[in-house]
Amino acid sequence: MLVERIEGKWIDVFARVFEMCAVDDTQSAAILSETQSRGTNVNLAELALDRLGVRPIHIVLPTLRQSAPVPVRSTGASDAIAGSPAVISALSAVDFVVDCTVEGLLHAPELPQILADGSRVLMVSNEHPEALERLMPTQDLEPKVKSGIKKLIKASEMHVTSAAGTDVVVDLTEAPCGGGWGYTTQPGSISHWPGGLCLAFPKANTVNGVIVMDRGDMNLTFKRYVESPITLTIENDYVVDVAGEGTDAALFRSYSDAWGDRDAYATSHIGWGMNPGARWDTLPLYDRSQTNGTEQRAFAGNFLYSTGANEHAGRHTLGHFDLPMRNHSVTLDGESVVVNGVLQGDLA
Repeated sequence: MLVERIEGKWIDVFARVFEMCAVDDTQSAAILSETQSRGTNVNLAELALDRLGVRPIHIVLPTLRQSAPVPVRSTGASDAIAGSPAVISALSAVDFVVDCTVEGLLHAPELPQILADGSRVLMVSNEHPEALERLMPTQDLEPKVKSGIKKLIKASEMHVTSAAGTDVVVDLTEAPCGGGWGYTTQPGSISHWPGGLCLAFPKANTVNGVIVMDRGDMNLTFKRYVESPITLTIENDYVVDVAGEGTDAALFRSYSDAWGDRDAYATSHIGWGMNPGARWDTLPLYDRSQTNGTEQRAFAGNFLYSTGANEHAGRHTLGHFDLPMRNHSVTLDGESVVVNGVLQGDLA
């Protein structure tokens, strides 16, 4: 079992990643956390910034009362700020924000206001620092992710297939596309560490087909490998049928139904992983409290389908699944970017 404590090597790692974000002693910084944040990462962020000559401010918020009918996990849409104008103003006033909230600010409603004045945000995923050390970003990943994003932006259609039976088509017309490589230098931007994803957020009524989750694929809300196949039938963005005889399908249905919100069954984002240093098989090597599963979202060549909120389609819900799958093929307007789980061309 890994111990959570301050290690000099982890201060080094945090400092190096902050340097990759172009942080120096001429800049201001804030560390955003909440009372349920991973304290070790908060402390490492402070010590690393101090090493770079930056004296950060801490913004620590009480974790909100539980309001959902089931546990909320890995939404990327932290509710910790809760619309506070004072917090938004403080975060907007600094050059660099280290986001150590439990769920992260990636899809938080306050994020556009924080970025509007030029603050840049690094979302440190709620991982044990050993995983962050192992998955420290590399500069050679940035151009590959940027290439994948450009391909998504130019494409009008994504087609995903697998030998297990997946056959889904996504209309990418006007779909916002993005991704991350683990650091950010641009004012008014956000990235997350670990990084390595290319994603599209499809507009309403643009996703149709069948997705088959096979054994060894993952439901990261449950931090669980699928042990019996699940077939998801998708019509105009919504999962309208969840077929499967095992526990995995039953858990999918039960958790999604618990929200009492049809949008919990809707498509959130869709794309593929790019990080060659990330692995699909490390999930069992951590206690569940020590991992957020970001590595499994990012491992190279995975097909990532997610349900839940998609602000670009006008849907907002805390019900959320991230479902990385192996052995899928992804084409964009007929160009193969992933074949049987292997990145192609300049993405590899």
